[in-house]
Amino acid sequence: MKNLTRREFIGASAALAAAGLMPISGNAQGDSTLSRIRQTKTLKLGVVAGGEPNYHKDSATGQWSGILIDFADDLAGSLNAKLALSETTWGNAIMDLQSNKIDLFLGLNPTPQRQAVIDFTTPLYNNVFSLITTENFRGKTWDDLNKPDVTIAVDVGSSYDNLITHICPNARIQRFETSNAATLAVQTKRADVQPLVITLAAGIIKKNPSVGKLVVPEPFKQTSSCAGVRKEADKEWLNYLNGWLANLHKSDVTRQIVLSNLDRLMGVKPSDIPSIVTF
Repeated sequence: MKNLTRREFIGASAALAAAGLMPISGNAQGDSTLSRIRQTKTLKLGVVAGGEPNYHKDSATGQWSGILIDFADDLAGSLNAKLALSETTWGNAIMDLQSNKIDLFLGLNPTPQRQAVIDFTTPLYNNVFSLITTENFRGKTWDDLNKPDVTIAVDVGSSYDNLITHICPNARIQRFETSNAATLAVQTKRADVQPLVITLAAGIIKKNPSVGKLVVPEPFKQTSSCAGVRKEADKEWLNYLNGWLANLHKSDVTRQIVLSNLDRLMGVKPSDIPSIVTF
């Protein structure tokens, strides 16, 4: 789950406006997305390379896997449709939805800016805000971060930037162009902490324990990973997706999807996730 940087959002919005795509209702053919999927038996899904554990592309085989691929496979099965994968980026996904290139993009947080141009489902799963910290950092609460002597590294314009700007006005905030650069700042002790959702933070630390340690600060803060769809006058596609998710969440499938992919793609075992965290 990733937020657009300010630069990405502004660029995407400008391109949409120039193309006459923001905002629009319905699709270019005049039929609802769900009607077209049922007619063609094809579900067009946007995917992002290097987005583990949500998206993973095997460089040798070209095969895709990951948390959100498993969700998409289940959805396609419910529609008796095949998946047609279209590689995109977090920054271009909204434009691809608006231009009918894809029918669905999984893994977006429903920020107000995004809600203005596309619709969102109920959550696929709830993630948890956590911290990668230096070994010497002793803070255990969000209040412990809100101090002038604490340096927090974030990728600019992300949900982490928004969160820390709001709840930690007294801290020193270092903003970087990428999440990897923010992680490196903690690893090299130029920053004390980096906020990340736990599915990412746990995987980074598992892969390279020298980066730092994992902390889930109190009080517990969740964030939602949702599906984005085009705005359409007919909401049958959005309603179908919400109904599918409601049925999926009645079982233990969601938790199994998340944990199995964390293990397979990131080497993160259930025991590596603090017991307070559920998916």
